[in-house]
Amino acid sequence: MIMDRAAAASGSRDPFAVDKDAALAGLELAWTDGGYRGFRAEGGIWAAISSAGEVLTGATPDALARAIRANWQAMQ
Repeated sequence: MIMDRAAAASGSRDPFAVDKDAALAGLELAWTDGGYRGFRAEGGIWAAISSAGEVLTGATPDALARAIRANWQAMQ
């Protein structure tokens, strides 16, 4: 079946859009055992809470992961 451009465009998805649920699940899986919890993404801010109660943030899931990694390394 061949779709015209309008039909194809209406079903298309932004290839750069983040799957929020999958990204949050990945962050939880990677960092919960390291003492991080409360993963959230709201209003363009991604956040997690450290075991010491610090709120770590990033503008993207990757930026949050870098902040968590830096925090974790500083505590070692």
